[in-house]
Amino acid sequence: LAEHAAGSQEAFAALMNSYAAKIGMKDSHFVNAHGLNAEGHQSSAYDLALLGRAFVRDYPETYAYNKIKEFTVGKITQPNRNLLLWRDQSVDGIKTGHTSAAGYCLLSSAQRGDQRLVAVLMGGASEKQRANDSLALLNWGFRFFETHRMYEPGKAVTTQHVWKGAADEVQLGVAQPMLVSVPRGRYNDLKPSMDVPKELVAPIAAGQQIGTVKVSLDGKVVAEAPLVAVQAVEEGGFFKRLWDAFMMWWKSE
Repeated sequence: LAEHAAGSQEAFAALMNSYAAKIGMKDSHFVNAHGLNAEGHQSSAYDLALLGRAFVRDYPETYAYNKIKEFTVGKITQPNRNLLLWRDQSVDGIKTGHTSAAGYCLLSSAQRGDQRLVAVLMGGASEKQRANDSLALLNWGFRFFETHRMYEPGKAVTTQHVWKGAADEVQLGVAQPMLVSVPRGRYNDLKPSMDVPKELVAPIAAGQQIGTVKVSLDGKVVAEAPLVAVQAVEEGGFFKRLWDAFMMWWKSE
């Protein structure tokens, strides 16, 4: 498959590394497509959690295959090695792995209500242990953490002044629901902040990224999302642009 998609395993590994960098996997480097032991082929628990989150978020149709418990081709039935699929109905993925160097590993995910968690278990001694410990991690996460919808798409997070536009203001919001998971009881301690250019000049297209909204807890960013224009702001008429240009110059002095 890797050779068909990219021409060679080496070329496919380069694509893997490119995508890994795109989603923030800073401690990973891949040299082959099959995952067997090789010099320089490595990842981390945190990076695999990022990969699992991206899989769920960006490829939901493909992700759905991970919850299939078994698949039959001809006379051969291949069971899914993720034992959690039989133990907990909220579990719907993601991937098992085993090599002599890495031990028994499991990247798992479960959704209960609106809350989804991803767990990573590496270096397990057996299939049973990796399943037991992974389910313990998921149960711990659901018990002690809660997920909140901070912002909904299409609703204004902030309103900013616009220069040289047919309208003087633009509403900024998020393109996707912004979900934040925090320790239970800490929701009121969340502190949102926004990074928006000091001056916005029309025209502005609907959906255009303008800035970024971040949510912090105890000084650490726990969620971040692009801020986009909820509606378009067309360019104003000649005299409106001329006046705003003068006012921008005046304020800069």
